[in-house]
Amino acid sequence: QVQVVESGGGLVQAGGSLRLSCAASGSIAHLNAMGWYRQAPGNERELVALITTGGNTNYADSVKGRFTISRNIPTVYLQMNSLKPDDTGVYYCYADRLSTRVWGQGTQVTVSS
Repeated sequence: QVQVVESGGGLVQAGGSLRLSCAASGSIAHLNAMGWYRQAPGNERELVALITTGGNTNYADSVKGRFTISRNIPTVYLQMNSLKPDDTGVYYCYADRLSTRVWGQGTQVTVSS
């Protein structure tokens, strides 16, 4: 079993920065991709960024150039710069292990205008 726990959310003004962390624990052997989704009120959960075991990354178009995902196994980070009110939402970390995806509880990010 793998567990993931997020930290680092909070309230920030537009243009500010936050860094989210996601720590995996338990059976972390055979971890594959890890990444972040977010969900704003009334919206579907959407992929923000992911990073593979090989270090390849993928970003949503809306965050390219502003967010950076990095990984120091078993932790993944999301550096968020130039934040906008549209970035507000609950950010969920996930970890893929073999054929299973494990989700964290989520951390709230609120960007005020």
